[in-house]
This record gives sequence, C-alpha cells and structure tokens, in this order.
Amino acid sequence: MKRRYQVSVQTSLISLSLISTFLVPEAAIVAALPRTPDKTINCEILVVGGGLSGVATAYEGLLAGRRVCLTEITDWLGGQISSQGTSALDERPTQRALQFYSRGYLELRDRIQRKYGKLNPGDCWVSDSCFLPRDAHSILAQMLKDAEKRGKGKLEWFPNTVIKDLEISADGKIINSAIAIQHQAIKGVPPINTFPLSRTIEDAYRYQNSSQFNKSIIRLVPKQVKENAPKWYVVDTSETGEVIALADVPYRLGIDGRSYLEPSASSPTNDPYCTQGFTYTFAMEATKEPQPQKMPPFYLQYSPYFSYELSRLANFDLVFTYRRIWSPQKGQPAKFGGVNFTTPTPGDISMQNWTWGNDYRPGTAKDNLVYTRQQLQATGQLKPGGWMGGLRTDSLRKAEENALSYYYWLVAGTTDSQLGEGVKQPRTNNRLLTGLDSPMGTVHGLSKYPYMREGRRVIGRPSWGQAGGFGIWEIDISRRNYNDEYYRKTLPADMYRRLRAALAGLEAVSVIEGKVSPDQAMRRTRSTIFPDAVGIGHYAIDFHPCMVQSPPETPGNMEHPGERRGAGQAFPFQIALRAMIPQKIDNLLVGGKSIATSHIASAAYRVHSFEWSAGAAAGTVAAFSLKNAVAPYQLVDDLPKQEPQLQALKRLLEQNGNPTAFPDTSIFNQNWEDWK
Repeated sequence: MKRRYQVSVQTSLISLSLISTFLVPEAAIVAALPRTPDKTINCEILVVGGGLSGVATAYEGLLAGRRVCLTEITDWLGGQISSQGTSALDERPTQRALQFYSRGYLELRDRIQRKYGKLNPGDCWVSDSCFLPRDAHSILAQMLKDAEKRGKGKLEWFPNTVIKDLEISADGKIINSAIAIQHQAIKGVPPINTFPLSRTIEDAYRYQNSSQFNKSIIRLVPKQVKENAPKWYVVDTSETGEVIALADVPYRLGIDGRSYLEPSASSPTNDPYCTQGFTYTFAMEATKEPQPQKMPPFYLQYSPYFSYELSRLANFDLVFTYRRIWSPQKGQPAKFGGVNFTTPTPGDISMQNWTWGNDYRPGTAKDNLVYTRQQLQATGQLKPGGWMGGLRTDSLRKAEENALSYYYWLVAGTTDSQLGEGVKQPRTNNRLLTGLDSPMGTVHGLSKYPYMREGRRVIGRPSWGQAGGFGIWEIDISRRNYNDEYYRKTLPADMYRRLRAALAGLEAVSVIEGKVSPDQAMRRTRSTIFPDAVGIGHYAIDFHPCMVQSPPETPGNMEHPGERRGAGQAFPFQIALRAMIPQKIDNLLVGGKSIATSHIASAAYRVHSFEWSAGAAAGTVAAFSLKNAVAPYQLVDDLPKQEPQLQALKRLLEQNGNPTAFPDTSIFNQNWEDWK
C-alpha cells in the first residue's frame, strides 16, 4: 500500500540579518501536492545522515563493494567534527594509548595528523586532537572516495538533502522506497549557509521551490539482489532519529523512569521533554588589538544564563584554550584550576562548546527541541507527506540567539550567573569568525547544525531478560558504587534486591534465590558483556542537563534536580547488535546516538569513536545481510543459544579491524579497574 504524498507547509518563522537581528513573521500553512520525482536512484544501502556514524556506515559498505546512497541535511560530511563544529575528539586515555579503535576511525586520526603535520594543531587541552571543522569534511570526503575505489563500491552522495517520506510494505515490515528532497540556492540569492538552520529547515522539507531554494525530488529505491529477502537496508544515522520517528517504530526520548536498570534516574517516571542540551558552536580568533564588539539586540534576554560555572574554571584563557582548534604559534605555559595549558596568542582560533554558555537546554513541553510522538501527531508530521524534520524551529532560533549572545558575553560581559559579581572581565581582543571560508563555513558564524547530544533512542525487539524490548542501561556500563546509602533509601526493597542481583555477576542466581544477601554479593567491576557485540566504545557518562523552567534562560533557572547523579566514570562498553535493530521493520538498522540505550547510558554512547564504531557495525551488518540473504534480526533471534551466522559476522568485523570487544573481555574477568 503506497502512502499518498502530501505536505503541510509553514512559512519561515524567522529571518536573520546575517548575525545580529532576528525577525519573526507570522506563520502560515498551505498544502500542495508534490510533482513527479525528478530522478530515481538505486541503492543497496541507504544511509540517512552524514555524521560520523553515517560516514562510517558508508565507508564499510563501500569497502564491501556495495552501492551506497548517503543523504545529509547540510553540505558537509562528519556531523560532530564538521557541520556541528565539535572538532575535538572525545577519547579516554587507556583506549587512546592502545589505539584500540575501528579501522576507519584510526584512518581518520592518521589523516588529521598528515593534514597538519600533528594530531593537535589547536594545542587544546581537552583532547589529543583539536582541528578545523572545515578540514574534517574534506578529509572524510577523500576517505569515502578512496574506500569506493578500494572496495569497488559506488557512492551516491546527496548533500543538502532530507528524507521526506517512506513507502512501507502493506505488512509494515519492509521499507520499499524513500522520497528525498535536495535543495540548492537559487541563482542571484544569498548562497546556502548564509542563514542559520532555523531560517531554512522548514523550507528544506517542503516539496515546492521557494524564494531561497530550487528543489529536486529524488526517489530512492532498492537495487535488486536475491528473491525472498530484503532488497536493501536503510540505516538511520541522523542526529535525532528521524527515520525511526517517520517509520513510527517504538523509541524512547528523554529521561527513563527509575528502575533497577536505571537506579540513578532523576525521575520516578519517564520525562520525554528533558533531553540533554544542544549547542550551536562557533569559532573565535584571538587578535593583537581590541576589536569593536556589537551587543546583539537580544543579548539582555540571554545574559542572565551565562557563567564560567565553577571557580576552578573562571579564567578566560582556560576556556579559550579548552577547545582551541588552531594555534600557529605556541603561547606561554600557564596553569589554572589544576589544568596546564599555553596562553592564547594572536591568530589562535577557539571553538566554543560550554555548558553555561552556548548550550541551550530546554526541558518542558513548551520548548523541547525534539518532538515526542504525541507532538508529532498533533502537528501532523506523521501524516503522509507531513514530515518536517520533527524539531521545534523556535527552539533552534533561540539557541542561535543564545550562542551569539554567549560570544558577546565572553568578550564583553561582566556578570556571572553562578559565581556572582567581580568574576567576569571583558576580553575584547577577539573576533567572531564569519563567512563561507570561516572554520564553520557560514556567513553568520554559527555551526551549520547544532551539536546534538541526545535524540530519539530506538527500543530493540523483545529479548531474553528484556521482554519489553532490548536496551542498554545505566548498570550495564557505570562504575558507580551502588552501596551508596542513597540507593538503599530511595529504591523500594524489591527494586534494590534486583539491582544488586543484576550487578552480582556469577552470584546473581544466588541473590535472586535469597541464598546470598544483596549487600554481601560481590559486585562485578566491568560492563555487561553482550554475546551479539558488534562494536565498542568508552567514555564517561557526561551530562548537560535540561533546565527546569521555560525558557531555559529564565533568571535564576536551575538544572533538572538529580540529573547529574547518573554522571561519572564508565567501564569500556560494547555495542550490541540488538540495540541497532528496531521493532516492526526488518530492513531498518539504527546507528549513531539513536541505538537502544537509556537516557543515562546514552550520555556515554554519544562521542566520536563510538559513533564511528556503531556506523562501521551498521555498514558491515547491512553488507553481510545482503550477501547471505539473512535479516539482521535473524542473527540474534535465538539468543542465548548459539547463532552460527552471528559468529560469522563477528569474525568478519574483527578480521576487518573493527573490534567487538576490548582486550581480555570475559565473563570470568570481573576486574576492569585498569581501564581508567
């Protein structure tokens, strides 16, 4: 049964006079039928989202000799390290020391080194590698071109392209085709990347041409392979889980209610509106002389929010060099708050990504960025042709205003919302970098797309031990000491017993049967080992919590109470194949941040090397499934029994240089304390 393609159109909510002036006209809604698709493209693997996970999926698909179609809403590959501007690789010391990463991620690091002659051309202190976002796109584009040649695959790359609709089979199990819209600037009007995302995103999802864009409608269809098997695979590596929302498969959003699996949850019940903050990054350059700094007209609305946050961080040079992405000459050694760094020198470029700065952290039904299923239904986005990206445009606009205001606060502000008066001093010898040739590649100076820490998270299929749907939870990865009195007092007795049993490792059955007291059971000191592991990751559980009141910049606003309780160190962890397989649809895979993790676990499963590992797994699984005429769910549907084809897949991943487990991983190795 084909869906009828029809679209609801809203006029742009705002316009930006390049950097400093936002205007909000009235919204209007019209409906129009789309024209016939301009072209039809055959794919074996359709990858939706050109971030790191999407690039990794395409990379492995091309090396396997497959025809890969890759769509991306911006014109840059790389997501976090390019269009989102967070070009500082988040890594853990032990994993980095061993260079224990997916082969494509290692190649990326090697190409960064070759590009600059060093891995850290920014001399930043947050990472071993900070570099320019605009260079990340060109590096990744060349990697895909080389993978295409080596593997004899074929890449169909669609920048400035969104998925608008899906054609799903009558039984609801197969995506038969997808409709995409690609936009390009009309001749004689400002080019793409002149205006921020909030100005263009709604236009990008409309079928008809506009005063800004000419549109091409593209029908993406499978390339025939074998009979009686899915003819292609669609992989959702978008930043917010667009395809899982559009396909209407089960997913979670925001806080998961407290349970023995998620004992540090900040709420006893689910809260879908409280997701982690998102960030429009920007680049600023240190100058020899003070620069004129123009206060944005909306600055006073956002200024009550900004802060260095902690006394040990209240130093401009510390914040500037934290994510410095370019440093042509070395400054003087300095130390503040226990951190060693070199002082900024003229010509240094810093990328800003600061919690009490350009983070925007809405947390209510009035301002949440990623719409819930209920909100999508209410706005008509789940109707045929109604999909508009699933985001609240007004929150994007306000986040853009907030980021530009934060820049002004950094260089000219004198208040601090958390530390009081006398802390913040102006530093006007800096300038915001703008223009199509700037590090962010935009006329307005902000990243092309906000850095997304959390979106929709798919719920896997029912599995043994998780009848409601598979997921990876807090206790699967956290190093937290659950002997803490908080858990004894907060959790109901039965929930506390189940928690301790789940953490008891080989003694779990004895705890459940009451033969061993929960408090006497030895706790395993490692992450959960998954028999269907197809990738790895390691990072701390890191929170940028939503704010309680709406709007987030409300004077005196506070973070959602208890959100940081779940934060802390994590053990090295695995990516289970079951976390990548949604319910209902058999030829859909999920990569990136939308795999089946909980709210707390996702705070670790979101960084650069994880995204690549998840994408490498998705590309390999899709190619393996096509070659062997087996659906991914069939590789895990008999677990915990032996699955021969699953083992063949895991061997293939390992042979290809894509690890599925950390060294010495075993259920009998209970102590991973050396993985700091």
